Amino acid sequence: MKENFSLKPFTTFGVEAKARYFVEVNSAEELIETLQSSNSPTLQLSSATMGHPKLVEELQPLFLGGGSNILFTRDYDGLVIKLNLKGISEEVLNENEVLVTAQSGENWHEFVLYCLSKNYGGLENLSLIPGNVGTSPMQNIGAYGTEIKDTFVSCKVLNIETRQLETFDLEKCRFGYRDSIFKKEGKGKYVILEVTFKLTTQNHAIKTEYGAITTELENLGILNPTIQDISKAVINIRQSKLPDPKELGNAGSFFKNPTIPLAQFEDLKFKFENIQGYPNGDFVKVPAGWLIEQCGWKGKQIGNVASHKLQALVIVNATGNASGKEIFDFSTLIINSVKEKFGIELEREVNIL
Repeated sequence: MKENFSLKPFTTFGVEAKARYFVEVNSAEELIETLQSSNSPTLQLSSATMGHPKLVEELQPLFLGGGSNILFTRDYDGLVIKLNLKGISEEVLNENEVLVTAQSGENWHEFVLYCLSKNYGGLENLSLIPGNVGTSPMQNIGAYGTEIKDTFVSCKVLNIETRQLETFDLEKCRFGYRDSIFKKEGKGKYVILEVTFKLTTQNHAIKTEYGAITTELENLGILNPTIQDISKAVINIRQSKLPDPKELGNAGSFFKNPTIPLAQFEDLKFKFENIQGYPNGDFVKVPAGWLIEQCGWKGKQIGNVASHKLQALVIVNATGNASGKEIFDFSTLIINSVKEKFGIELEREVNIL
């Protein structure tokens, strides 16, 4: 276990923040052992000698996966546990379905590529999403007409309080738009150890109707796409407008696409004829990137932080020297300007600490 450890290399924003304690674990057994030792008198005494009397509270664990959906605005005065659980297993159900289980520390995109290499369909539209498998159910990651819940079967979790393993099925996870039980009443109570998906082996459901997939397939000269073709198209689209976190610090989409009542959307259309929206019953989902761009933020930079020049929805660490607070403050300015112009309050998708 390391003390006063820099977390900068472990988050895609690349901002400087330190953990009072930091440890990496490679198995559920190591995780349980670490949690038990974090409450040991020895570790608590060590914390106390550094002038921090609220021992139990300060050693509250924070679990870190790929670091792609988190922004540290300050040092973390507790224990950060980096989850490195690895491994993929399969169980054939029938001639057209297979269960694939991935450990939480598996890189998400590499896991998708693994499935594609076996001709397992269902995750191809989720190609190139940053992060690890273990965090994918937390916010029900989604892209191009597909969400985790579409293929999700279950996940194995560790109950932090009881140290017992539990299984959450689709219903128990209570998935919503970029949401789940793990972001609500289950927040901070469980750590996801592995996730199981039900994928197809033959009769794949090809989804091309969302976004620019059809156009990209046409550009590639593909008329009858395979799941591998869909993945390639999605990768091309994402690479064309989303910055690589290894080159420009970011966490992908910083804000959720807001959903507003249909009546409110109709009122906005009188004032903004070109406003975009995707109706769903009595509500309409409005692209946050479009709202932000209309407020003049696309490509705009303040100090070390900017809205990306190709996608306004992405906030970037433009100089590599931004602090988490700078990025947070920049996002607040965007929220305020969108609220003032459209009467819509954006919600951050990225977890703020």
